[in-house]
Amino acid sequence: MSDRTGIFAGNDPFVIARSWLGEAEQTEPNDPNAIALATVDETGLPNSRMVLLKEIEDGAFVFYTNYESTKAQELDQAGKAAFVMHWKSLRRQIRVRGTVTREDGPKADEYYKSRSLKSRLGAWASKQSQPLDSRGTLMAEVAKVTAMKGPNPDRPPFWGGFRLVPVEIEFWADGAFRLHDRFRWRRTNAAAEWEILRLNP
Repeated sequence: MSDRTGIFAGNDPFVIARSWLGEAEQTEPNDPNAIALATVDETGLPNSRMVLLKEIEDGAFVFYTNYESTKAQELDQAGKAAFVMHWKSLRRQIRVRGTVTREDGPKADEYYKSRSLKSRLGAWASKQSQPLDSRGTLMAEVAKVTAMKGPNPDRPPFWGGFRLVPVEIEFWADGAFRLHDRFRWRRTNAAAEWEILRLNP
């Protein structure tokens, strides 16, 4: 497409996404890798929350969570999800929709070990999304886990990653007079070729 130049140029949307995230890491004051992750429950009712994106692979987006959380249950049940990543400093966003599978192997182990000790122990202590009577109860559970697991805890069996393989990615950049630039990359499945369209703002 002749007018897909500048920040939109390139034949690989994952390379473009990594480039935009790299720019945001220089300008966003907090969590440039934050995404608003959308899922649906068993009735089709939508749910959304902020999650930290941990990697943009050559063909997927990866994040981590407690597998017993509401988000993980909804991801497992539907097998599909969407997210938007928005950077106010750049006046840009990326929207992604696709299928999800668990990342529950050595890569998840490696990422878990890269986290701070307190975060690793917190993953063991928190029964994510379940009712909690007080913060004191949570801190007591953290102390108990610390005594049991020591300074080098293994990754909990109920904690790991999800890999979102997109069938649609939209790159959006702010334009004068609200005449924004939008390019949508769409394919029928992960093995298909991308169709790229410029969209009206």
